[in-house]
Amino acid sequence: MRKIFVLTLAAFVAAAFLSYRYKSSEPEMLTPGCYVSCYNGDVREQFRQEANTLAFASMHEAPNYYTLRNPTGNTVSFTAADGSTAMGYEIKCKTKSNKWIFVIQEWWGLNDYIKRESDILSKELDNVNVLAIDMYDGKVAATPDSAMKLMQAAKTERLENIVKGALAHAGKDASIYTIGWCFGGMWSLQTTLLAGKQAAGCVMYYGRPENNLEKLKTLNCDVIGFFGNQDRSPSPEVVTKFESDMQTVGKKLIAYKYEANHGFANPSNPSFNKAATEDAHAKAVAFLKEHMK
Repeated sequence: MRKIFVLTLAAFVAAAFLSYRYKSSEPEMLTPGCYVSCYNGDVREQFRQEANTLAFASMHEAPNYYTLRNPTGNTVSFTAADGSTAMGYEIKCKTKSNKWIFVIQEWWGLNDYIKRESDILSKELDNVNVLAIDMYDGKVAATPDSAMKLMQAAKTERLENIVKGALAHAGKDASIYTIGWCFGGMWSLQTTLLAGKQAAGCVMYYGRPENNLEKLKTLNCDVIGFFGNQDRSPSPEVVTKFESDMQTVGKKLIAYKYEANHGFANPSNPSFNKAATEDAHAKAVAFLKEHMK
């Protein structure tokens, strides 16, 4: 009897410990204040930390399966800034043009949805080359947990080297426009910063804003952003702070806010908002056309 009691007690203690470990191991979403003060102050690293939380992953249900039929682009390789090979999905303009728009993936990777968006932009914009940059070096996620792993593996230094390689691929005389969603929304703005004087227009969908005023001072073009008031990453408070920061440094931000959740422009997302998506797309294309004149 004593042996049974001891075994039962041990099992109870072990279960309680594992339960505590399970409950305490789930990291919470970073607070808005932490975006400024946590880690090394680099918003790209802050986002990588946040993307490793179950709270962030829970905002992204697995995308519906989709295959792009009759793609108009081709897979291309170019040299990253670290000398390694990088890749992208490219649609070259039929006539020679120094206008380039970089399309940057969601955290899922360069999947067929992003290639479809690239095809659409190529058709709607005149005289522009389109390059969807492969930020995961050929890897694509189909589930939130696998996307989380790819995000963690995508080191900031590597991503920056890929973007710099894409800029070199476009050429020193290229005018650079950028567009991206979520992870890509953040990297749309970061790519614009890396482009320096070549930057000509930036479109970001619900991406983490830059919070370093010294970096924002170097922006060389206008920014248009689309955000959801029901989003938690970035939250409305973070977006409002971004608006204030851009005013402080004297840069132009056109921000549109919809009663929508994170990822509202992705048709595979259960939170997909058709009306908001169509409105945002029309405004994004109009913005790009205006800045391509």
